[in-house]
Amino acid sequence: MSASTERKNRAAAREAGTDKKTIAAKEAAEKARKSKLRWTLGTIGILVLICAILFFNSGLFYRTVPAAGVDGKNYSAATMNYYYGTDYMNLLNQYGYMASYMGLDPSTGYAGLASTECPMTEEGTWRDYFLDAAGQDLIQVNALGDYAAANGISLDDEDQADIDAVMDEMAQTAKEYEYPSLNRYLTAIYGRGVNSSVVRQAMTERQLAGKAYQSVSDAQTYSAEELEAEYQSYAGSRDLFTYASYYVATDVAEDADEAARAQALTEARATAEAILVGFQERESDEYMDELNAAVDHEIPGAQATLRSNVSGSSLESLYSEWMMDESRQAGDNMMVQDATGDGVTVLVFLSREDNHYPTVSVRHILVKAEASEDGTYTDEAKAAALAKAEDILAQWKAGEATEDSFAALANELSEDQGSNTNGGLYEEIYKGEMVTEFNDFCFGDRQPGDVEIVYGESGSYAGYHVVYFVGEGEQYSDVIARNSLLNTYMTEWLEGLTADLTVEPRFGYKLVG
Repeated sequence: MSASTERKNRAAAREAGTDKKTIAAKEAAEKARKSKLRWTLGTIGILVLICAILFFNSGLFYRTVPAAGVDGKNYSAATMNYYYGTDYMNLLNQYGYMASYMGLDPSTGYAGLASTECPMTEEGTWRDYFLDAAGQDLIQVNALGDYAAANGISLDDEDQADIDAVMDEMAQTAKEYEYPSLNRYLTAIYGRGVNSSVVRQAMTERQLAGKAYQSVSDAQTYSAEELEAEYQSYAGSRDLFTYASYYVATDVAEDADEAARAQALTEARATAEAILVGFQERESDEYMDELNAAVDHEIPGAQATLRSNVSGSSLESLYSEWMMDESRQAGDNMMVQDATGDGVTVLVFLSREDNHYPTVSVRHILVKAEASEDGTYTDEAKAAALAKAEDILAQWKAGEATEDSFAALANELSEDQGSNTNGGLYEEIYKGEMVTEFNDFCFGDRQPGDVEIVYGESGSYAGYHVVYFVGEGEQYSDVIARNSLLNTYMTEWLEGLTADLTVEPRFGYKLVG
């Protein structure tokens, strides 16, 4: 083969791509292309995985994935987290420090609920309990929402304003606790996926459900005769009893024999009888003082116990029948032996309140004293609070001095978070509901328009109330009876409304909490 022919063949081969160098170059290029493709696909796979992880852990995923279905409507994991968290916080607010005795440790947050047994369920954890509570909330909201739609019930501007106000309060709280945004705060409080949109939607649905429920409740009416008959059916269990007692215990060792125990009980009875004789020989109707004198005579330094406003249902069975006797009068007395034979109780009946008195309505402006670091209140702090209360009263008197002007000052100046948005108004107050001084003002000899400054102290504050007496309201026995009748009716009505509804767990159910 000539050189020229060889060159032509190589040229043809190069042109055709079949020479060795060209083939090798093409193979190398193909390997590089495949390697690049594998790297590209691998990178894409990693990015997809990262995106998937980020999505699954994002609020968007929780707001998208359905967690429960009720009557054909799906609710997201974020929505269930809102209800779950709301029920959790409501229980903590209701029981306070007592929640710890139920095995609920707030310090562990939501994370600890899945591993803590709940005594409020036969078997299960606190997470199970709150999951069920959230499901029941969804059932009721769904059913009441359908009822509202069928009966032309909708939210008006005032309802929307209430929702806006709560959202604004949450935003302000988020700022106070230095959260970067409201959504970050809501997620921290209620759980993953919960943002302002989820909360607003849930609040809107709950507001509508509440309005539907209230419309049915408001439609129920009862005559005076029906209310009285209902109250009388309680057979004294809702009446309040005030009495004095002294317990004479048997002084005997735990390992004492039967004879020693019998002798100790005989001695305890003798002491109790001596106390009763001493009381019965009293020289005045100051029953508590006379009983204390009789107790002190037999057991120097000892004092009787005053038990005020004990409901009939809480009376000890050993003497409840005696206490509830309609003929019982102040000063009546008796002694009763424990069923176990461990002691004898001396009793003196003082009074019975059958709740047939008018409730009252008042407006108030609370001025709190500043607490010291140890939680106590100095005389100086109380004096400062009193001075401020006096200034407020003077300001009211210098103005129109009307109920409306008092309400305006309450909204502006009162430190009572429970009433400083409704003009400081409390309605249907019953005896013993408020702190002592406040109670004494409410149930003294009052006329509408009376204003006074009274001291008040509880476990959460000390300070002064500027109180405006609005007037008397419904008889308290009727309030008790109406509430009971309404509660029974509404419970049965709501049970009927939701009887056919169940919660159907979806994929996101296990993500709640």
